[in-house]
Amino acid sequence: MILDVVEIQKLLPHRYPFLMVDAIVEVERLKRIVGIKNVSINEYYFQGHFLSGPFSRKARDAGRPDS
Repeated sequence: MILDVVEIQKLLPHRYPFLMVDAIVEVERLKRIVGIKNVSINEYYFQGHFLSGPFSRKARDAGRPDS
């Protein structure tokens, strides 16, 4: 792991619930950064999102090259 949440918080002013990354695992300078956001069913944006149940587009698309 390159940066954990403590190191990220030293760089960014954001805190829960607006800190949308828990770890940085890969960096290609000036090209891309790969981060991890741990989610659970208790996240505020899941509550009542759809009548059929919780849904998050980003969680659904995780791992897709175009997401």
